[in-house]
Amino acid sequence: MSNPSGLQVDPALRAFVEDELVPGVGLTPDWFWGTLAALHERFAPRAASLLERRDELQAQIDAWHREHGAAPEGDLDEYVRFLTAIGYLEPLAEPHLSVTGVDREIAEVPGPQLVVPATVPRYALNAANARWGSLFDALYGTDALPLDHELASGLDERRAAQVIAEADRLLDTYFPLERGSHADTSAYRVEEGTLVAETDTGRVGLAEPAQFAGYRGDPGAPTALLLRRHGLHAELTVDPGHRVGRGHHAHVADVLLESAVTTIVDLEDSVATVDGPDKVGAYRTWLGLMTGELTATFPKGGHEVTRSVADDRTYTAPDGGELVLPGRALLLVRNVGHHMRLSAVRTPPSATGDGEPVLEEALDLLVSAVAALYDLRGIGRFRNSRAGSLYVVKPKMHGPDEVSLSADLFTAVEQALELPPTTIKMGIMDEERRTSVNLEACIARAADRVIFVNTGFLDRTGDEIHTDFEAGPVVRKDDEKSTVWLRAYEDRNVDVALRAGFAGRAQIGKGMWAQPAGMRAMLDTKGAHPRAGANTAWVPSPTAATLHALHYLETDVVAVQRELADRPLTDREKLLVVPVLPDGGAGLGDDERRRELETNAQSILGYVVRWVGLGIGCSTVPDLDGVGLMEDRATLRISSQEIANWLHHGLVDKAQVRETFARMAVLVDEQNAGEPGYVPMSKDLEHSPSFRAALDLVFSGREEPNGYTERALTVWRQRAKGGGNGAPDGGGDGTRAAVLADEAPSPS
Repeated sequence: MSNPSGLQVDPALRAFVEDELVPGVGLTPDWFWGTLAALHERFAPRAASLLERRDELQAQIDAWHREHGAAPEGDLDEYVRFLTAIGYLEPLAEPHLSVTGVDREIAEVPGPQLVVPATVPRYALNAANARWGSLFDALYGTDALPLDHELASGLDERRAAQVIAEADRLLDTYFPLERGSHADTSAYRVEEGTLVAETDTGRVGLAEPAQFAGYRGDPGAPTALLLRRHGLHAELTVDPGHRVGRGHHAHVADVLLESAVTTIVDLEDSVATVDGPDKVGAYRTWLGLMTGELTATFPKGGHEVTRSVADDRTYTAPDGGELVLPGRALLLVRNVGHHMRLSAVRTPPSATGDGEPVLEEALDLLVSAVAALYDLRGIGRFRNSRAGSLYVVKPKMHGPDEVSLSADLFTAVEQALELPPTTIKMGIMDEERRTSVNLEACIARAADRVIFVNTGFLDRTGDEIHTDFEAGPVVRKDDEKSTVWLRAYEDRNVDVALRAGFAGRAQIGKGMWAQPAGMRAMLDTKGAHPRAGANTAWVPSPTAATLHALHYLETDVVAVQRELADRPLTDREKLLVVPVLPDGGAGLGDDERRRELETNAQSILGYVVRWVGLGIGCSTVPDLDGVGLMEDRATLRISSQEIANWLHHGLVDKAQVRETFARMAVLVDEQNAGEPGYVPMSKDLEHSPSFRAALDLVFSGREEPNGYTERALTVWRQRAKGGGNGAPDGGGDGTRAAVLADEAPSPS
C-alpha cells in the first residue's frame, strides 16, 4: 500500500503506526511517513557509502594477509604501518565525555543488565519488572546451592532451611549486625529511625547504621525493611502468615534484591523480524512499555496468569519522610545496525524497479522515539527516564565515521520531534575490531551522547575471524578465550572509558553469561566483571540478575574504578595479534578437527532450525553434550566463520562439512523432538530451509560482508514463512539473539 509520502508500506506496519503509535502523541500518519522518507533519503546513501568503505578495507586487508600471512606477535610494526596507511587504524584521540541528563541507574548505580527480545511481551515484562528479584526463589530453584535430594512438591522444608541459612550468611556478609548474626534474630523493629534486631543476646543494630534505608508498616512490627549497599537495595519482606515466613526465625518471607538495574529491550539481535507483522510485534512491545499499558496473559502452573508493568515501591525513610524507588529497570532500546534494510517499507517505484528497501535503523529510531514521547512528556502511566532521556543502543558500528552517522541520525530525529539536543543518548557496542582499535575516536565523535561502551566477545570474535580470514586457519572456538587480542580487548575497553570520564557518568559493560542453567558457575566466575571495573554486565534471565547482583553488593565498583584509573593504558597493538593456529594447523589431529567441526555444525543447526523454522530469535540450545547454552546470532557468526575459514585453508573439505551437517541434523532433530511446530530436517535435507540456511552460512561465509548472518537467516526464514523450499532470491533484513529465560522454581 502507498501513502502520501510515496513509500510502499506493509499493511500491518502501516496500521500499527497510524492506529496505535502516532494518535496518542499528537502526530499524524503523513508526518510520520514523510519524516521517514526524508530520513531515508538523507542517510541511506551515506550508510551505503560507509558499507562500501568496509568492503574496500577488508579487500586490502585480505590482500595483505595473502602476501604476508599473520604478523608475528612480537613484530607488528609493518602490519601497523599498513593499517594506518589505508585508514583502518586512526590516530589516537583523547575523548572527554560531556554527556548530561543521564539517569542514576546508568551513571551511578552498578548492577546487572538484561537483554530481552521485544517480540515476546511476556519476557519483556518480566525483564522490565526484574528491577526487584526474589533471592529466596533464586537460591531455591537453581543450582546456586547444592541439592542432594529431589525437591518435594509444594514447599520442600529441607531446601527452604538451606535457602534461609544461605540468606542469613549473605546478610551477615553485606549487612552485618553490630554483633551476632542475622541467623540469631527473632524479630526486626524500627526505633527512632534505626533498625533493631531482637537476638538471643539482646537488641542490636546494624554495624553500619546508614545501611538502613526505610521500612513499610508499623515501626514496631514492620512488613518490609529496606537496606542499601553500594547504591543497591535489599528488602526483607516480613510476613508471619506466609508459608515461608512461618518457618523463618524472624518471619522473613523473602529477601528481595534490586537486581536488573537496566534492561535493553531488543529490536536487533534477540528477535527474528523479517517482515512487517514481525516488526509490528516488536514495536508494539516497546510502545506498551513506554505507555505503561503492556500486559501479557499466559498459562502457568495450571492457571492463567496476567503480567503487567510493576508499580513503584514506597517506603518510610528513616527520617519519617516518604521514599519512592522505581519498580522497574531503566529501559534502553537496541536498534539495528547500518547494514540493515527493511523490505516491508520501500521507496516509491520507478521506471527501473519496485523501489528500494528503507533504511531499517531510521524506522527503528523513529518508532523508538515517537513511542518514548509518552515517557519524555510524562503522559504514560510510569516514568522510565526521570532525567528526560531516551537510551538507544547502537550495534555493529565500524569505526568513528559510523558513530558519527548514528549521532547525526539521532540529531535529525530530535529535530523532527522538536526534542532538546542530545535527548537521545547512545550506547556503543564495542563488538567490531575497527571500533575496538579506534575506541577513543568513536567515543569522541559522540561524547555528548555516549552512555555506555559494552564489550561483546561473541560478535567481536566473529568479526575478528572475518577480518583475519586470509591470515591463516584460526584457533578453535574455545581457545579464542585465551588469545592475546581478547585479553587486551576486555582490559582496554575499561581503560579507554575511564580515561574518557565514564566513572560516575556512564556504563562500562561486559558481555553475556551464556549458560542460563549454570548459576553456580556464574556465581563463581562472573564476579570478575565488577572486579575488572565494569559497572554492568549482561545476564540471561531475571533469576540470573538477582544472583549476579550479589557480585555488586560484594564489590565496590566505584572504588575499583578509582584504582584502575591510574593503571597504564593497554597497548592497542595487542588487539592486532591475529589468532591463527601455529604451522597452519598441522598440529591438529584428525579427531580434533572432527570434534571441532561437529561442535560448530551442531551449534549452527541447533540455532538456525529455530530461527528459520520457528521464528525464535533467542534460544537456549543443547550443545553436542546436551548442555543448554545461549545460542544467538553472535555465536552463529563465530561457528559459521570458523568452519568457512577452516574450509578455505584446507583443514576440512566440502564433503566433510556436508556429511557432518547431515549427521548433526539427526541429533538436532532428536533434541527438538518435543518443540511445538518443529519440522525435522533430516527427513528431507535438500528441501529443508533450515538445513540449507546452515550450509549457506558456511559456504558463503568467506564472501559474506563482515561475516554477518542476517542475510542467510532472513531470506531462508522468509522462504519458510512463505511455504517454499527452493533457493532464496536475495534481499531482506534480519536480526541476532540473546536469551531470556523466564522464571526459576519458587518456594513461594
